[in-house]
Amino acid sequence: MKKILLLSLVLFVQQAFCQTPIKVEQSGQGNPILFLPGFTTPGSIWNETIRNLNGSFETHTVSYAGFNGLEPIGTPWYAPIKQALIDYISKEELTNLTIIGHSMGGNLATELAAELNDRVTGLILVDAIPCMRELMMPGVAASSLQYDSPYNNQMLGMPDDAFKNTALMMARNMTNSEDKIELIASWSVAADRETYVYGYTDLLKLDLRPVLEDIKVETLILGATFPTREMTQQTFDKQYANLGNKTIALADDSKHFIMFDQPEWFYAQVNQYLDKNAQ
Repeated sequence: MKKILLLSLVLFVQQAFCQTPIKVEQSGQGNPILFLPGFTTPGSIWNETIRNLNGSFETHTVSYAGFNGLEPIGTPWYAPIKQALIDYISKEELTNLTIIGHSMGGNLATELAAELNDRVTGLILVDAIPCMRELMMPGVAASSLQYDSPYNNQMLGMPDDAFKNTALMMARNMTNSEDKIELIASWSVAADRETYVYGYTDLLKLDLRPVLEDIKVETLILGATFPTREMTQQTFDKQYANLGNKTIALADDSKHFIMFDQPEWFYAQVNQYLDKNAQ
């Protein structure tokens, strides 16, 4: 009996220490590009973008713990992912690095560019904003957002079929491409539920507007025009007011997943930036 308990303890410790905040797939040769997906999104979302790159690059495609079949890491969730990315960049000795981040991946990209100015020479932010809370909950303090809250507890206890319906509803607001709605929803459904709920709380607490002043690299910000071009432009102008060296380009007839709704426009914007800044 003692041997069984000891073995169980050893296996538990091994599993705990094998859990990692990120998984990175590397391919190609040339100047490095780090691709960071959004919340719940697998790194494979960047596959088509990579296939459409002009020129040769060494690509590093990231997936996050709790999503894409990876084991969860518990809470806090966002901070260990950020640190794991910093450690990875250091370990791989990445320099002349371009970072491309979508949504939450754009938040991570913003922090990395601010902290690793000596390594990061390119930055593309795709429909990402520095402070989601200010847009979604104006005037709400980060300190008021807790893991243990009525909303979070409701989401954790939601039956699977109801959660899927919620995921589908949210997905419809993220793309105009009907054939991608089920796919986007499936990423949320397959996610570790606690990572989904508590990880989103971590994101709502973020306010990266102060660190924008630390970013020196020329930055391309790509935004979707949903619900209107005017509203999007105003939001990006306000949220990125502290970022000096930037270009904002908006994709017409697009929602959050610009790479799905306007792929050719998206590839062209990325390649034009890379031709100028990363060759």
